[in-house]
Amino acid sequence: MCEASADVSLSEQRTVEFELNRKRLLRLSYRMLGSITEAEDVVQDAWLRWVRVEVEVHAPTAYLTRIVTRLCLDRMKSARARREIYVGPWLPEPLVEPLDAQEAIADDVTVTLMLALERLSPLERAAFLLHEVFDVALTEVAVVLHREPAAVRQLASRARKNVQNARPRYSVGAAEADGIARAFFAASRDGDVTALSALLARDVEIHSDGGGKVLAFREVIRGFERALRLFVSAQRKAATPPTLLRTATIDGLPGYVSLDPNGVLQTTALGIRDGKIFAIYIVKNPDKLTHIDV
Repeated sequence: MCEASADVSLSEQRTVEFELNRKRLLRLSYRMLGSITEAEDVVQDAWLRWVRVEVEVHAPTAYLTRIVTRLCLDRMKSARARREIYVGPWLPEPLVEPLDAQEAIADDVTVTLMLALERLSPLERAAFLLHEVFDVALTEVAVVLHREPAAVRQLASRARKNVQNARPRYSVGAAEADGIARAFFAASRDGDVTALSALLARDVEIHSDGGGKVLAFREVIRGFERALRLFVSAQRKAATPPTLLRTATIDGLPGYVSLDPNGVLQTTALGIRDGKIFAIYIVKNPDKLTHIDV
């Protein structure tokens, strides 16, 4: 009877500890893999391993972080192979969160940074995320990655140098984010050259991910003039205007969820620098939007 009670107690303790870490583990695995669906699978696999641990774990967060990181590293090889044959620009599955008028957008990992992380090796990516984003000590990162501390320090340093220009430097409050997203949606919907000219940076880029499933740009659109022509042309050709469903925070950036003129669901995230939109990230691939409520 006492042994059964002890087993129940341990099981309950394991559940509590895991639930306390679930959100953190999901964010880590998502940032490692760029896929919410795969991140959820990794966390589920981590849970199955966690409940089978029979010894006492004195640092549950560190232990679970090791499990999730190693599971992600196992998956990254096949994920990179799939991206090599991906149709058009690849973007991560959008992490869509509501805007709160009382809170600033402070998430350091944006779409821009996640694309920069794609240039890193899996170990560099893991070292950067664990140390720079999740504040894991380099000595613990070395344990997670099965590497010497000196080697991990070099991994983190190389990663930091490669992505430093992608780190956000323009803080956007929720009210401002909502205003920018609505202004851009209206200007692009109407093909309003004056409004678009005031919003877009000269070096603006448009990334559109349809994954070969729906109509999207097969290459990144670069430059102010090309962007203007694209929006004006799209407005003229549209039989019906797009529909704004809601503004949102998308991977830490101002943005919105909408239906295009053909009724296709999409998310649009806006990279902001010095008050101008320097990057537009549009995800239309339906496989990446199944988790989004319309």
